Amino acid sequence: MRIAVIIAALLAIAPAWAQEAGWHYSPLPGEGDRAALGCASGSTAENYACVAVRCEDDFGVGLHLYTSRSEGDAGNWIVDIDEDAHPVSAQTDAGPYGARISGDIQALRDGLEQGAVAYLQPQAGSPLALAAIPLSGSLAAINRALAYCAPRVPKAAAEPNAHEGVEQHSIKEN
Repeated sequence: MRIAVIIAALLAIAPAWAQEAGWHYSPLPGEGDRAALGCASGSTAENYACVAVRCEDDFGVGLHLYTSRSEGDAGNWIVDIDEDAHPVSAQTDAGPYGARISGDIQALRDGLEQGAVAYLQPQAGSPLALAAIPLSGSLAAINRALAYCAPRVPKAAAEPNAHEGVEQHSIKEN
């Protein structure tokens, strides 16, 4: 009985961990270590603004918005990183976050990894009360989350000369 109460208490506080300010693994259900979540300073379980950098099922990298806005996260946004504005469009998807940013995300990802602060600004609807996401620690968190994003190859295919037409030799020990 005690263990059930402890587990229930831990599960009840898990949403607060998800909106913790700064950069860390995403603690949302099913995410494990496949995503880094960066949330605005002052974020709470009720009021938050976050960006997730995620290893997708197809081993690509996805950027997601995750906020407490009542209108949701889909739509057009400005992600301002160190006064460099990145207009983006985000669509609702099946993942645990509000919306996935579409299009070429490389410049935005570079900014999140190398910048000092990012601001999220929706182009329509209510503005965010919390919008400043500090980027200190983002590079390390993103690299940890994406470390296993590359598709795995069988050992035989990983050998540089393991293909048809290349003669294989082994070194014999005496």
